[in-house]
Amino acid sequence: MSAMRNTNWDRRTVLRAAMGLAAAGGLAACGSNNGRGGGSGSGTSLTQYFHAYGEAGTEQAVKRYAKAYDKADVSTQWITGSNFESKLFSALLTDNAPDVFEFHPQIQLVKSGQVADLTDIIEPVKDDFNQADIASHTIDGKIWGVRMIDDPQFFYYRKSMLEDAGIEPPTTLDELVEAAAKLTTSKVKGVFLGNSVTPVMNPLIWSTGADTLDDKNQIAYHTDAVADGLGKLRTMFKGGHLLLDAPADWWDPSAITQGLVAIQWCGMWAMPVIEKALGDDVGIIPFPASGPGGKQAVTNGGWSMFVNAKSKHLDEAKEYVKWLWIDQKEYQEDWALSYGFHIPPRTSLAESADKLKTGLAAEGVKLFNEFGHFDNPAWTQAMIVALEGVVADAVRKGGSAEAALDKADRTVNRELKKLFG
Repeated sequence: MSAMRNTNWDRRTVLRAAMGLAAAGGLAACGSNNGRGGGSGSGTSLTQYFHAYGEAGTEQAVKRYAKAYDKADVSTQWITGSNFESKLFSALLTDNAPDVFEFHPQIQLVKSGQVADLTDIIEPVKDDFNQADIASHTIDGKIWGVRMIDDPQFFYYRKSMLEDAGIEPPTTLDELVEAAAKLTTSKVKGVFLGNSVTPVMNPLIWSTGADTLDDKNQIAYHTDAVADGLGKLRTMFKGGHLLLDAPADWWDPSAITQGLVAIQWCGMWAMPVIEKALGDDVGIIPFPASGPGGKQAVTNGGWSMFVNAKSKHLDEAKEYVKWLWIDQKEYQEDWALSYGFHIPPRTSLAESADKLKTGLAAEGVKLFNEFGHFDNPAWTQAMIVALEGVVADAVRKGGSAEAALDKADRTVNRELKKLFG
């Protein structure tokens, strides 16, 4: 789901807050409607935080689910703006902290004692979840969050524009650079990687065969191939072949649907809107392979539900999360398939999702299964911001890729030392 999509997660947000749970400050009222359930609750009041999704009907759906719960009154804070993370982290330090909130699996949430262990509610159905999702939410042998949706991110391209230019869909980064140049005209840019270009930093790393961290939680992204790949992004940027400062950012499909660009990085959530606008004049491809030993890559974003370990109603909050995101398959299916396209993390739901079995959606699922990369809970907010800085320095400003990576190394190593000693 699109709006305020995290650049490298997944699933959603455009801007990252360069702060951790140590940040200070309170949270003013977020959103104009608190979404009070108002049902036949037992008297217990719970608050849940959601960032403002872009798809029509999402806010109403979340509040409808909450209203149907009869064991507590559940309020929904629908948080608008581009800094959901900073507002959430600030709120978690106050007496008005949410009982339940959506976010991504991150190890510092566990180490700080901020999220509750949800193993007991997930264990009975663990085998019915995508096992990569289970693995990304498992830290120290315990499961800390319930995945709500999986959101593949890849390139959409206009078939007619590529055909007119005599271009095949790129399978390597070199081919993408060449295509961007050929597709750029006085009216259309070749490629849209987001206004900041940062959404493709992780897929660039994966496309070279590298990773953010290795299995020993050491830096794995600083390679010659990654530095070379950054240079190729710079070539597109300097050549004027990238769409920049678009009216809406990468998570919104308007750049490609309005004919501003021939190839756009976006998510599977936007597929129904894109197909409605372009019909069969659209295809999808992974991020192209880059360098020797490279492999095409798909980002698997997504959001998960967590319980605040410091909630005054901890047991009630866990019970609500179990009810909605484990027991209520009808709502889970509705959330995944009625407001854009998302892959349900429940295997049984994914296998029965007719909307994902044919056409472009089926191709998206195939790319997700073949090339998808899932959350690494050891990859923290500060690390994400550090690599965003690499893109800013090496791609947008034209500085040395090696120097930019060295700079990021210092931040990432400092964070790794905090986490692992």
